[in-house]
Amino acid sequence: MKNRHYIIVIDDDQVMRISCLKILEKDGYQVQTFEDGVEGLVGITNRKPDLLVVDLKMPKLGGMEVIKRVHEIDPDICIVVITGYATIGTAVEAMKGGAYDFLPKPFTPDELRLIVRRGIERHDLALKSKQLKREKEELERRFILFVSHQLQSPLAAVQQYLEVLLHLEDGPEKDQIQTEWLAKSLIRLKELSGIIKDWLTILSRIESGDLAKFLKPTAIPPIINNILEIYRTLAEQNRITMISELKDELSPVKGNEESLKMLFSNLIHNAIKYNKPNGSLRIIGLEENDYVSVAVVDSGIGIAEDKLPLIFNEFYRVKDESTKNIGGTGLGLSICEKIIKELNGSIQVVSKKDVGTTFTVKLPKCNRP
Repeated sequence: MKNRHYIIVIDDDQVMRISCLKILEKDGYQVQTFEDGVEGLVGITNRKPDLLVVDLKMPKLGGMEVIKRVHEIDPDICIVVITGYATIGTAVEAMKGGAYDFLPKPFTPDELRLIVRRGIERHDLALKSKQLKREKEELERRFILFVSHQLQSPLAAVQQYLEVLLHLEDGPEKDQIQTEWLAKSLIRLKELSGIIKDWLTILSRIESGDLAKFLKPTAIPPIINNILEIYRTLAEQNRITMISELKDELSPVKGNEESLKMLFSNLIHNAIKYNKPNGSLRIIGLEENDYVSVAVVDSGIGIAEDKLPLIFNEFYRVKDESTKNIGGTGLGLSICEKIIKELNGSIQVVSKKDVGTTFTVKLPKCNRP
């Protein structure tokens, strides 16, 4: 079975090319050889190698010029220089030019194997570092979008409270109304602060895969009741009736408050946002063997059958006539799925266009102490 790494050897010495080819192929590498720098650069352009072994002294195009042009093609290609004119000066010059290492001729098969193995390891580490950097940047981008998605509702509520106060007419109840609505604004702002703190904690645990370390027996009813209270104003504005059928004696689950709050907050917010005027939202809790099942049932616009397999994809949003005026980033359900996976649970969705949608979450339960 061939090694996944691809190596190019450029040397005008046929014996050296054949020798390198046999040694490296025996170790499982994919190897291609070229007799001069011009042909070698064409080969590198056609297929970029993981590592290049190049002689310094060659006709047509010398090794130093090859090194320079290779770095212009792809700076991640690891370069090993070989030469029969080895001096400290040429080695330093090659390193300054961008070569990783230097091997004087003649060399033994083991010496070639060692320097190539080190070069491949360096190449792989560099690629891994780049990948980790890209993943970090993507995580930061997703987090920014996710925060903007989740903060819209509390911020909109505070804005509405302040606009009412701004346009409040003088009257005997003005002071009382001002006090009441300022108190509501403070509650929502405290909620925002708590949400941000929870997200920073839970998202870092999800991305690091450490969420399971923080699981403990957690009661679902208080969390959902708190979320329903938070969204009560939004539901009233949209003329949505919210009904909780959760019983206090529902068994606790293996989870933690932050992750479950994020999970059910997303589902309940969606059930309000995608509902219809004078619609309803019901929360139903059941125990099924070793699991607690919580269903979020709405009488909203529903999801077309062909769109259901896509709704947990990051940034995916159903785009049709019924959703054109509904904002969002398409991140909420993907975050829900990640949380449920970390909690060793499952989520299912059943929906019918213009009738409604039901999301059912199943989580492993804990025995009461």
